[in-house]
Amino acid sequence: MSNRHERSRRRCRARHTTSARSSVSERSGRRPDGTRLAITMRENESLRADIVEVGRRLHERAYVASNDGNISVRLDDDRVLTTPKGVSKGFMTPDMMVVTDLDGKKLTGERDPSSELLMHLAVYRRRSEIGAVVHAHPPVATGFAVAGIPLDRAVLAEVVTTLGSIPIADYGTPSTQELADAVDRHIAVHDGLLLANHGAITVADRLMPAYYKMETIEHFARISVVARLLGRERLLSREEVNRLQELRGTYGIAAPAPICPDGTDGIVAGEDAACQTLEAPSSPGRRLVDDTPASPGSGDPVAVGAGDGRSGGDAEIRLTYRELASLIEDAISRLRK
Repeated sequence: MSNRHERSRRRCRARHTTSARSSVSERSGRRPDGTRLAITMRENESLRADIVEVGRRLHERAYVASNDGNISVRLDDDRVLTTPKGVSKGFMTPDMMVVTDLDGKKLTGERDPSSELLMHLAVYRRRSEIGAVVHAHPPVATGFAVAGIPLDRAVLAEVVTTLGSIPIADYGTPSTQELADAVDRHIAVHDGLLLANHGAITVADRLMPAYYKMETIEHFARISVVARLLGRERLLSREEVNRLQELRGTYGIAAPAPICPDGTDGIVAGEDAACQTLEAPSSPGRRLVDDTPASPGSGDPVAVGAGDGRSGGDAEIRLTYRELASLIEDAISRLRK
């Protein structure tokens, strides 16, 4: 092979290697020194379309009503793209989005930025790896926030691995620094929070994972309501929780998922959210239905829980299949109201 052909092959190989490295850098969104790459015009348009889609999903699933909720993505180290103020999340268009700096100053856009942008900015300043924030009012999860009940019990494997415990941030007046400060107390070690008497917030490195975490919180809340209506929650043991936590690396999950507040950033374990209880609580010493024989055709009783059937801490709840189905349907209908 001639020297000229060999030099040509080397140049092609070098161009291919440089291009591959460039594409990897673009996919990662960061330079070798860790700073974020400036996004291209096409990426900007794509992010705007993604925000519109997430807003549509939030509205479609009744996670927001009227003009509630807000969404943002980090464009680079200095800029944020956010939803506008006073617009239904189900009827947004890409041109409505607003670009601000990390102090909340509007840089581009015809509308005003979200009135709750301060809460988003607190997240971005606290955690440099976060690329998106979603805030909504999913009804069942918000019910827990209003009742002051954190979603901190290890009962669902997928929640243990992806989110861990979901504490409640102290109440802060919406759209104020007070709310941003309340979120800041927890967000260093949690990717999902309930906001007292308000709603929920989720964060991730990208927008869709942040949205999916909001779905997970609401799903967790709905299952928790049904389990508590049935009178028993079977909590995972510490050993089971540890095994799930060890699997996080296998699943490629790098985000924090603490089971209890861990004392960092001024959080005292047990102060802001009840710490994980390892032993399942006893069932209430009552039955949801009478022990009288079921009417013909209603089916055999279904045992829910464990025990010998006598009253007391280990009481067994016995329901017919029809009664169990009716109870679940009633619970779901209440959640939809």
